[in-house]
Amino acid sequence: MLGGATVLMSLLAPPGPGPVPAAASEPAFTSVNYAVAVDESASLAPEDMKAEKAAAARIALGDVSSSSHVTVFGFAAAESGDQRAVDPVCPRTTLDAAGREAVGACVGKLRSRKKDEGTGTDFPSAIRQGVHELSTGTDPSEPRVLFLLTDGEMDVTGSPQYGDPAHREAEGERQLELELKNAAAQRVQIWPLGFGPAPDKAQLDRMAAGGYQKGCVELPSARPTAGKVSGAKDVGPMLEKIFAAAHCLRYEQGPSKRPPATLEIGISPLATVGSIVVDKGDPAVRITYLDPSGHPVPTSGTYRKSRFELAGAGGPVEALRIIDPVPGVWKVKAEAAEGHRSLPVGVSVLWQGELRGSITMDPPSPQAGQKTTVTMRLQTREGYEIKDPRDYEGLRVSSELTGDGFAPLELRLADDGKAPDPGKSDGSFTGSVTIPKSASGALKVSGTLTASGLSADTRSEGGQIAPGVLPVTTALTLPAADTHPGATVTGTLAVHNTSSSPHTLRLSVADLQPGLLSITPAQIVVEPGKSETREVTVEVAPEGVFGDRLGDDGLRLGGTVTVVDTTDSGRTLVRSPLSVRVTPEPGIWDTYWWAFLSAAALLALAVVAALALLRQRRSRRDPFGLVLQLVSEDGDILGEHPAGHGHKQWYEFAVVEPHRSPRIERRNHGPYAVRRSPEGGAVLRRRGAGKTRLPANGRVPLTEALSLSLGEETRTRTRTRTPSDRRPRPATPDSATATAPATGEGGSGGYGSYL
Repeated sequence: MLGGATVLMSLLAPPGPGPVPAAASEPAFTSVNYAVAVDESASLAPEDMKAEKAAAARIALGDVSSSSHVTVFGFAAAESGDQRAVDPVCPRTTLDAAGREAVGACVGKLRSRKKDEGTGTDFPSAIRQGVHELSTGTDPSEPRVLFLLTDGEMDVTGSPQYGDPAHREAEGERQLELELKNAAAQRVQIWPLGFGPAPDKAQLDRMAAGGYQKGCVELPSARPTAGKVSGAKDVGPMLEKIFAAAHCLRYEQGPSKRPPATLEIGISPLATVGSIVVDKGDPAVRITYLDPSGHPVPTSGTYRKSRFELAGAGGPVEALRIIDPVPGVWKVKAEAAEGHRSLPVGVSVLWQGELRGSITMDPPSPQAGQKTTVTMRLQTREGYEIKDPRDYEGLRVSSELTGDGFAPLELRLADDGKAPDPGKSDGSFTGSVTIPKSASGALKVSGTLTASGLSADTRSEGGQIAPGVLPVTTALTLPAADTHPGATVTGTLAVHNTSSSPHTLRLSVADLQPGLLSITPAQIVVEPGKSETREVTVEVAPEGVFGDRLGDDGLRLGGTVTVVDTTDSGRTLVRSPLSVRVTPEPGIWDTYWWAFLSAAALLALAVVAALALLRQRRSRRDPFGLVLQLVSEDGDILGEHPAGHGHKQWYEFAVVEPHRSPRIERRNHGPYAVRRSPEGGAVLRRRGAGKTRLPANGRVPLTEALSLSLGEETRTRTRTRTPSDRRPRPATPDSATATAPATGEGGSGGYGSYL
């Protein structure tokens, strides 16, 4: 008990002040200048227009960059002199907090045209308007993107501006070709999206291929492509998907449910900024956002190192932008009053992140002609390992070896599980290369990671061509570990100094945020000609450094242990990857479960023992089975009465007709009661006279002429004795308890006279 109290007090004691979490670098968000052209032709059904409005709002509110610009306009065709093909709706707007709110409101001005307002579909005018908005007075270094939504094919047959009716279709094709060339010249990408059965996919592909082709990153996924969906309900998700591709964002579509409901959406540990976009359908739906720990987050301001900004709360679409979001599964709680629950609520997330790599050579100082293994591991910007292949889907890894005395060599690094890569899809890309025999002096291996939605990262590692024999050789053994904050991982460093002078080795942990892992000793001096094995310890930072990122599943730290010989011109002797999985410190139950289980077992045994003791005690006092004999003054047994189970272990009875035909009858609250005695025999309780012990071979008085004794027990008796069965039996006096030590032998005549 004292030990348990000591442990409990130590666990409940307030922790001392821990180190302040290392500040992460401010993430950089790329901006884009884009326009959304929305088809307003008369062929649109009301639900089609509603879907187009929601789609335009989803990408405008969901943009992760506060420096992006957006323009929204509708288009159809001008079929008379007082009509126009384009309807400006939202002028160019910067998507800061105020701009996002403004766009969310002005998108609602989009409308379907009536039949007398121009019912055609004028693609050349829409593209012309988009190129003008994107190229006039804008930064040419900022990507220019036009999204075009339509439910039909180009139709300018009713537009006088395309000449006489017989040649309008051909003129429309000619002007479309000119506008596409102008878009390419003005570096405007075109991403068309058709919905319904009418759009011609070939025509959509032609528009996508006719604009500017260079995307936000040199990957096929960022090249403009056309999309087509079967119905208006799919316009929003598809537009978000192509918007993400054009803007180099990551996109994930979540579930869709009617309120009240809780929807879940995941945010990657790579994300530095993200937007949770909620298509409410009905503006009256109320949304609450909960982080992966289940805490409701604010819709503006800072909470737990993340910054929040909500836009569109009063409309059918809203989006919560989060800077430095906590990775994991977020929950979106949708609630609505009766009458506002008929439309489904959909959730999605758009995010942008940073992916970093850690590159190593083994050995780090190879000899000419020797094979070396190059490994590039994927990490977050804080140094956490990336294991989920979905986080780096579409990643391209390029690597090159350069150095003195040979031409650059291109390396192939793969994560396919084929030698020398140790494991498939584990976020570690490995390859090997033979150092040219002509190599001399310095070496450098570099690797570049390129992925859409993730900022490109280039890492390099320098080395030197080793002479025939190094003066100091080392071998580091430091296993992968599964531990807790503040704990340590222990390994060994074997060193051998073949030179005639001492060498100083410097140990450090690189390739992760400072403070997460530290190594001791930081320096080792190896004396000349000495071989020894030193213990090295890697310490994990305290829990406060990890903050909310340390969830139940833990984090994987991907550091690199480096050993440098400062005496030998800073030659790198060891660059060894270190993987440490850090999980939260276990609670009282996880740590002392054995004590709790032992205590529970002991308690259960104590309860069982107590119950057994109580049962034994009750059974030793239970009067059931006692045979009560009524004895005359002459010592004759006048009758026997088997006792049953009593009330609170007392069998209560009375003597009826004591002067004529005496016998014992059970009576609740009778003047007499009997129970067993643990010492043997029984105890008689008489009302008003206390308790008297009744030995097995004695008797005690009941009345002036009658006494009570115990007969032979017959617990298994199943029939009632008749008078002819009974035989008188003398009672043996007990000097300690008997009050009438009568002896004698009774006959049948004497016994029968009482019946």
